[in-house]
Amino acid sequence: MNSKLHRALLIATLALLAMIAGALFKLSKYEVDRPDEDAAARIHALSLPDLAGREHTLSEWRGKVVVANFWATWCPPCREEIPGFIRLNAEYGPKGVQFVGISIDSQEKVRDFAAEHGIDYMLLLGDSSVLQVASAFGNRARGLPFTVILGRDGEPYAVKLGRIEEKDLAGLLDKVLAAGA
Repeated sequence: MNSKLHRALLIATLALLAMIAGALFKLSKYEVDRPDEDAAARIHALSLPDLAGREHTLSEWRGKVVVANFWATWCPPCREEIPGFIRLNAEYGPKGVQFVGISIDSQEKVRDFAAEHGIDYMLLLGDSSVLQVASAFGNRARGLPFTVILGRDGEPYAVKLGRIEEKDLAGLLDKVLAAGA
C-alpha cells in the first residue's frame, strides 16, 4: 500500500472516530442526572390550571402512584407516547395510578389535541418555567418528553427522558404497585 493511500485511510478513520466521539458526547449531555433533594417537594408545590382553568397541585394525588409527563403538542415523541398513556390509564387507573400530563403549550392547543386524540387523563397547563421542575429531577437539558413516576408516598420512583415505551411503563407501574411505594 502506498503511503498516500495509507495516510488518507488513517485520516478518514480518525475523522470517523472523532465524529462518533462527538455524537456520543452530544448524546451524553441529555442523560438524566441524579434528582435534587428537593425535587419531590418542587413537583408537589407546582400549582397549574387544568383545561377548565381550575388550579391543581400534584400533592392532591398523594396516596396514588402518579405518572407526571412533561410534554407539548408540537413534540413528535410526546405525541407518539400518548396513545399508550391512554391505554395504561384505563388499565392502571382503577389500581390507584393517576396520569397527569403537564403541557408546555397554550390552553387552546392542548384542548384541541386532547379532544382529537381522546385523552382522558388529567392535563395541566404550564409554560417553559415548569421545565425547572423537570430539571430538578435530573433533566438538566429540559428535554421533552420527560416522565416522572411518583410512589404513593409522593417520592420519586423512576424518571425517563425521552419517549417511554408502553410496555416499559407498564413494567414500572407493576413494580411500584407491588412494592407498595
